[in-house]
Amino acid sequence: MADMLLEINGQATAVSAAIGAAVGELLHEHNGRDVSVLDLRGISDWTDFFVIATVTSGAHMDGLERHIKEFCHKKGITIGGVSRKNDTGYDEWRLIDLGFVIIHLMSGTARDFYELEKLWAPIPASRSEMPEQTFHSSKSS
Repeated sequence: MADMLLEINGQATAVSAAIGAAVGELLHEHNGRDVSVLDLRGISDWTDFFVIATVTSGAHMDGLERHIKEFCHKKGITIGGVSRKNDTGYDEWRLIDLGFVIIHLMSGTARDFYELEKLWAPIPASRSEMPEQTFHSSKSS
């Protein structure tokens, strides 16, 4: 699907933005903490958006992954892969690759250590706030 989206250009941007926002809302609705959607268009040539959320436990992470998989199934989105980083007995970081949207489910410890928002969007040009949710954009408005 990512290849198909790249061929459509402008429409691909709208689709990836809509999916990134929808995943962010989904994570927020299911108690993902500090949900961020980073707009990487123009910065990255391999993905358009990162969606990042902090989880409270391994069970919480499993539940969020299940909700994401159900969402993708309903929307006809293929999941390219799921990677896990496990240092403490439960996953510290789970990455779900949708191609044009990369989802990061992270423990508080992993999120504080890796600081993906600072790495990828150190000076967001625009930011709109939602309750418990921050959207970062690397593009000027």
